[in-house]
Amino acid sequence: MRWSDGVRWGRRGRRDGFGRALLRGPAQVMFLADARTGAVFCLALATADWRYSGYALGGAALGTGTARLLHVARDRVGQGLEGFNSCLVALWCAVFLGAGRLSTALLAAAGCVVTPVATAAVARLLRVWRLPPLTLPYCLLASAVTIAAPAFRRVRPHDTGRAALPGPATGPTTPHPDELWRAFFRNISQVFFLHQWYAGALLLVGLFLAGRTVALLACAGSVTGTLTAWALGAPAAGIADGTSGCNAVLVAVALGGVFLAAAPATLLYALLGAATATAVTPAVAHLLAPSGGRAFTWPFVLTTLCFLAAARSFPRLTGRPPAPDEARPPLPGATARAA
Repeated sequence: MRWSDGVRWGRRGRRDGFGRALLRGPAQVMFLADARTGAVFCLALATADWRYSGYALGGAALGTGTARLLHVARDRVGQGLEGFNSCLVALWCAVFLGAGRLSTALLAAAGCVVTPVATAAVARLLRVWRLPPLTLPYCLLASAVTIAAPAFRRVRPHDTGRAALPGPATGPTTPHPDELWRAFFRNISQVFFLHQWYAGALLLVGLFLAGRTVALLACAGSVTGTLTAWALGAPAAGIADGTSGCNAVLVAVALGGVFLAAAPATLLYALLGAATATAVTPAVAHLLAPSGGRAFTWPFVLTTLCFLAAARSFPRLTGRPPAPDEARPPLPGATARAA
């Protein structure tokens, strides 16, 4: 496993001030430690609502600051690795609970302070299998808040109706041709919960600033997500709004050049993972239907962890033979052949 070029660039600049570490928080949502990319991402959020950008930066600041107070390793803090989950937690609160409410701001702040604790716990548990925490801390916190929110009037004061169990998919399954190109960009913008296609285009510009490889992987993941959802007969509305393909974008980037070295074999493996995440998305949404049916980035987390764990058994992907404890055991009763 290795880091992308953007993360290596961030390591060289780890002595930079808090401001660069802060901007790298939003960038690390896409596995990059490039402050310029983080700034463009914040600009993309502001095109939808200037408050979203404020929540994202504020969340990254609280997560990064709390990690510094707890004396988390400087490399992690400097690269923005303690800011991206808290960035997502704060942004999720703003988008789904209302950015203009004081209770939302207070809940987001509390969640961001807790995020470094959740990150440390998840990282320690996954270290046994040498797997990264990804956005699992954010998924855990966001899911917990979503499930608990109806019980607290100050968190969700308005009755949004009882959640219903999912039924069979209905409606057309082929999006209008005019929606396909918007879906391509919305698959990227929905990583940050944004519906605006132009926000996705600006996010893609930020990716190209950090490196062509990661941007092209995001494009490939977006196309794979759309094609997989269409081939499986997903509702056209879910394809057009980007909710079906956003997890595919993250999986393609993670497996295609971040945690596995960029190569033709890993590209095919990454696209297989992107297609898998697209198929997993409605399954997760149906499981979470009683609390609203939001899949968050659970499909990305589950698919990426599974594919990374499996990759160690495939020398074609890792460039090295399986570890001794992963090698195939001898057949029962087999004896060594005489030389």
